[in-house]
Amino acid sequence: MGTCLCKDRSQRSRHVTSTTAGGGTAVGAGSGTTTVSITPTVLTNSGQRTASTSLRNYDDVSDLMVSEMLQHSDRNLENHGLLVYSVRGIDSLVVEALTLLRTLVDNDQEPPQSMLYIPKIAEEEKGWLVVVTSLIQSIPLEDPLGAAVITLLLDQCPLPSKSTTLKLTKLLKLSKDGCDGNFKSPRAQRNLCIILGCLAEKMAGPSSISLLTNDVLDYLISNMMYSDSPVVILHSIVAMEKFAETSQNKVTINKVLKSEPENLLMSLEKWYRSSQSEKQEVGFCAKWLLDNLFIVEGRKFSYESVDVNGLNVMLNSNDVSEYLKLSADGLEARCDASSFESVRCTFQVDSGVWYYEVSIVTAGVMQIGWATKNSKFLNHDGYGIGDDEYSMAYDGCRQLIWYHAQSRPHKHPCWKAGDVLGLLLDVDKQQLIFSLNGNCLLPNKELFTHAKSGFFAAASFMSYQQCSFNFGAKPFRFPPHKIAFKKFNDYGHLSSDEKVILPRHMKMALLQKESLPEGSCTLCCDKQASMVLWPCEHRGFCETCALQLERCPMCRVPIQERSADPEENTDRTITS
Repeated sequence: MGTCLCKDRSQRSRHVTSTTAGGGTAVGAGSGTTTVSITPTVLTNSGQRTASTSLRNYDDVSDLMVSEMLQHSDRNLENHGLLVYSVRGIDSLVVEALTLLRTLVDNDQEPPQSMLYIPKIAEEEKGWLVVVTSLIQSIPLEDPLGAAVITLLLDQCPLPSKSTTLKLTKLLKLSKDGCDGNFKSPRAQRNLCIILGCLAEKMAGPSSISLLTNDVLDYLISNMMYSDSPVVILHSIVAMEKFAETSQNKVTINKVLKSEPENLLMSLEKWYRSSQSEKQEVGFCAKWLLDNLFIVEGRKFSYESVDVNGLNVMLNSNDVSEYLKLSADGLEARCDASSFESVRCTFQVDSGVWYYEVSIVTAGVMQIGWATKNSKFLNHDGYGIGDDEYSMAYDGCRQLIWYHAQSRPHKHPCWKAGDVLGLLLDVDKQQLIFSLNGNCLLPNKELFTHAKSGFFAAASFMSYQQCSFNFGAKPFRFPPHKIAFKKFNDYGHLSSDEKVILPRHMKMALLQKESLPEGSCTLCCDKQASMVLWPCEHRGFCETCALQLERCPMCRVPIQERSADPEENTDRTITS
């Protein structure tokens, strides 16, 4: 379940409170001094954690003090003699949140206290700056949950004002020559790029345009050209993608990319077939951007050049949640959104014994297994495969088996890039078996309590996760021993048109040309539009699609409530 990491992303409308040059206050939760009383966990000189209650505020803290604190982590941020936090104390809260979120697997569990303190600290501008720089410096590169947790913690903090984000970029000293010396490590630069991407996504529109200064864009481009770290290059690409969600930014980025003697993305897409997982990620993202956002004249789209001969089963591009990226051959999937994205394959099994394999590209949270058509994809609520009674999934990051939104531990070690997950379904004996690199777990039978047939291979992905599927078109790495099984690819069938996975803009153009029933949902073009989004009052969405939206797709305003359209003669109200 990605619920604990994705749920209730309400995109708060409150802003960080900041004092302007003229003495005014930026738009935000309130004005003047904001003082909060919290009970933090702090580190004593002996390294022990202690709880202390004190009043804290972040007014009258200079930019110089913030900069000095970053260089002298033992220094406390004080105001009128009141203890606030040392940078080291905030670093401790960030690391504690990362550690505890791994164990937060139940919807009803209370979030760790550190997740409550961090947004409080960030309610004032100087506190927000210190929290963000702590995220940059504290989240380790090697933790598979690190990148997703940065997205989560930043999302819990107030939305910064334009002036606050400009202060951040000034503090980081971003330019074509790199960044401030405090942030030169691959860890810090990876985290920095993630934060830039998250801010671009949250601040879509004029705020995103103001954030993409020449220095910020030069920094991202220089990473792509000169960085020795594939992971820094990867997240620079993803940050540019999120900036390009705003059309003016897209034009700006495209102009810079075209001004280079050699297109940087075209150079990086060659890494797609690399044996090094991080380079494979870079190649996948570069190829996806070239197909969907930064189109190069004369370059063939991936679907035009990929060889799909012999592929009879793929991931279903018509049965996938909105932000999941699929490769042109339909065998690889990646999520860079802050939601829990899911997909099913094109082939259904009703009887017999079936097996498929998944190669792990990233070691974070993915739930991979089996699902029927009754299994729902609620990506923004964090519900995916294994989170209802019609699906079951294996989670190799948190070492869990998921069924009906409940989990239990398994005995496999945490998966890592390059590992192979095997998935065996025996419909006749009503059991399924998971294996990691050929090491099998005991059979699981719970799925058959509510589902007897109609099973699909399926998976759900947290942020920045990627894996590839083998449905039998090529030899399996760890085929089951002494068990007769069938391969999806030997029994499936796809027409030539069904094998084509179009770029999103082409798919949308085709949908617009199709003759649709009057009143159809503008997103799925299938069910009847019946919902109104509030507060913007935009219409044209069915209930299923409306529940999966977080922002109105027409005006990008955060959705606070969904209600039935009065013309439908119902009085239902659905709140997020």
